[in-house]
Amino acid sequence: MTLRALTLAFAAVAVICGFTYFNDAVLYHSMFVGNHIPMSVFGGLFLFLITVNPILRRLSRGKPSSLLRPFTARELCLILAIVLPSCCIPYSSMMRTLPRALMLPHHHAKTNTSWKLQDSTGDQTFTPATTLLPKRMLADPEYDNGNALLAMVQGMPTKPGQKHVSPSAIPWGAWKDTLSLWIPLFLLLWLALGGIAVACHHQWANNEHLPYPIVQFARTIMPEADGAISLVLRNKWFWLSCVFVYVIHLNNYLYLYHYDYLIPFRRVISLWPISKLIPTFMRGGGWSLVSIRLYFTAIGIAFLIPVDVSMAVGIGPFIFIYIAGVLAKLGTPMHAGYIFSGRISNGLILGGYLAFFAVLLYTGRHYYLNALKGALRLGPSQDVPASAIWGTRCFLVAATAFIASLTALGLDWQLAFIYTALAIALFTVLGRIIAEAGAFHLSPGIYPCALIVAILGEQVLGPSTLVIMFFLTTVFFIDPRECFMPFMVNALHFSASARIRFARVLPFMALAIIVGLCIAIPATLYFTYDRGVNWRDGFASSSVPRYAISSAVAARRRLLAQDTLATSESCKGFQRFAAIKPNKRFMVAFAATFTATILFSMARLRFARWPIHPVLFCLWPGYAGYTMAWSFIIGGTIKILVSHYGGSKFVQKIKPLMIGLIAGDMLAGLTIIASGAMYYFITGTPPKGYWVLP
Repeated sequence: MTLRALTLAFAAVAVICGFTYFNDAVLYHSMFVGNHIPMSVFGGLFLFLITVNPILRRLSRGKPSSLLRPFTARELCLILAIVLPSCCIPYSSMMRTLPRALMLPHHHAKTNTSWKLQDSTGDQTFTPATTLLPKRMLADPEYDNGNALLAMVQGMPTKPGQKHVSPSAIPWGAWKDTLSLWIPLFLLLWLALGGIAVACHHQWANNEHLPYPIVQFARTIMPEADGAISLVLRNKWFWLSCVFVYVIHLNNYLYLYHYDYLIPFRRVISLWPISKLIPTFMRGGGWSLVSIRLYFTAIGIAFLIPVDVSMAVGIGPFIFIYIAGVLAKLGTPMHAGYIFSGRISNGLILGGYLAFFAVLLYTGRHYYLNALKGALRLGPSQDVPASAIWGTRCFLVAATAFIASLTALGLDWQLAFIYTALAIALFTVLGRIIAEAGAFHLSPGIYPCALIVAILGEQVLGPSTLVIMFFLTTVFFIDPRECFMPFMVNALHFSASARIRFARVLPFMALAIIVGLCIAIPATLYFTYDRGVNWRDGFASSSVPRYAISSAVAARRRLLAQDTLATSESCKGFQRFAAIKPNKRFMVAFAATFTATILFSMARLRFARWPIHPVLFCLWPGYAGYTMAWSFIIGGTIKILVSHYGGSKFVQKIKPLMIGLIAGDMLAGLTIIASGAMYYFITGTPPKGYWVLP
């Protein structure tokens, strides 16, 4: 653990948390983080290894004690371990949606007539729907005579002769109260998840020998133990595929500017002519899969994991869409209802995730039980490292504090406990997926409130409770493509693979997160007020701020029409469980995927050649699944053919070729991001958008 490694790590955290929002929302370019294999981090690692480290090696030749010696694999793993957890802060899973979710509901309350609430007595007095939420859960729109909201929607006016607003003009006071609520909630959730990640690492890495494909990719290109250049970086097949992918992206990017002279390499192969032959599939949304999308990183990752896992990730979306088509044909649309309701799709998704979590607990039951005993000092903790015991204690304390915080917001402690347990379970499965499947683009649509509403029913929850749960889900779950847990799982494995004790690296991870928050929050608010809300991002700017309150308003109207509004608001504590009204369609869908996941898991444990991994039921829905499906199928098919005709030795020979695909993507993404920023600063106009990864 060297000073230069720590310095470089915190410099990287500062750049990521300070530049990401500008790159993603202002330049509207290839995302700086974007998913759980961020091109800025891993592309930067690859560029560092092929440029800086060779220069340092030459400068330090014959000087073993020189400060200019090349960075070792241990130092690089430390840097990645510190940097990765902070990648959850600057955009998709936090700062992209949080400011808009906290302020823009006030804008919609003024412009949307359906957000006017009438008193249950029939009085003609109407109140904004935002009053359903506790005041601290939203930003203050009236700060600075109402300019806090107006300036965010339209952008702040600048003084004559200035292109940008002064930081002192930003209405920081409008955010003080609400951020003092949300930032501690995020920190408590991350602390609980971090404790689970530490507790589970020994079981996943050493007992179950999960592949950790993203860590595997990075480790293979790092220097050898003796400081020599990695064998992979000296392999011609690696450079062949790396240069091939890099040239493709560079050509396609330049084509956007010089389309008269260049021919693009098509990464999308249309299969639309066959759509007429599969009407049921198309009825379920098959348009998203009748085009083959080539993402070289996904192909490479699919080759690094077991075939049953890669094929499960690939074929899952096809099955999900076909089921949707069958249900649509029967007059039962899968996505009928508001986003947080008991949709059939929500039942199918949550059933798979919670069953997968149950299987995790069962297969590691002895280890987890011993860790819990050690944490509570109830007996000897055999074969459990001290770090796992302390991780369990950290989880218990943070989860308890998180439950208490939700109770203080207005939830009954029973609902707060259930919501927290579901949130922890769902995020833990996301962490397991990144370790076992390497599915770096995660956006499955997991909403814990949907399960609570579907089982208990709106009539025992009431609008006040519903809107709090809906809003919590909006903030924490609406876009998990950059969420904390998968980053933390990989960060811990980087640390363990370099034999760095968790006790030494975890304080630096925590400090990096604090530093990242201190940079990302003011940077995001400044760019938001300087330019106004990025309305091109319709999901984050238009949809996200409306999800929670629109869903609660719809539920309130139904309860008002049924004359059960007052009863629903008066129902408290254990009274709710005595008057539950489960959603039958949701429960059937939930039970079906829960059972299927359990059966697939049992078959995989019983039969050595069982072909499909139960992760299929976790990764089959959503945009991320559709975009990654074909690439995982291609990568898995390549591995099947290579293994069948060449054997395991040939698989190892081909592996550098597949790793080169990932490296080419990472380097191309970093190059395009850097060139786009340079183009903007030179010309003053945003670059043309090009996405290496979705």
